[in-house]
Amino acid sequence: MAVAGEALKTNITTLGPIVLPMSEQFLFLATLIMRKGFNMKIKPYIPDFKLAFEHFCVHDGGRAVLDELEKNLELTPWHMEPSGMTLYRFENTSSSSLWYELAYTEAKGRIRKGVRVGFQVQ
Repeated sequence: MAVAGEALKTNITTLGPIVLPMSEQFLFLATLIMRKGFNMKIKPYIPDFKLAFEHFCVHDGGRAVLDELEKNLELTPWHMEPSGMTLYRFENTSSSSLWYELAYTEAKGRIRKGVRVGFQVQ
């Protein structure tokens, strides 16, 4: 789980400035400055990626991985449903699981023109 969390943290750090609204970027930067510049003992700010993406397709490496991602990114069961159902139906299918998750989301009628989907590739 720690490896998946670190990989996701790296991806988020790279993508954050590109996809997050300015308000989330500001909160992240302010917290970072307080922690590093003023040595304040505060919890790091985790941006709300639900403001950047309507849907998340994450690698379904196992139930524990999905639970950890759901907890750390504060995603709802609705956001995690495609990943969980793909894991249940196909088990761990490596990176191809992202296509199954996207197809599941589309079959549920959640995908329409202009919807933003966040992918997490291992």
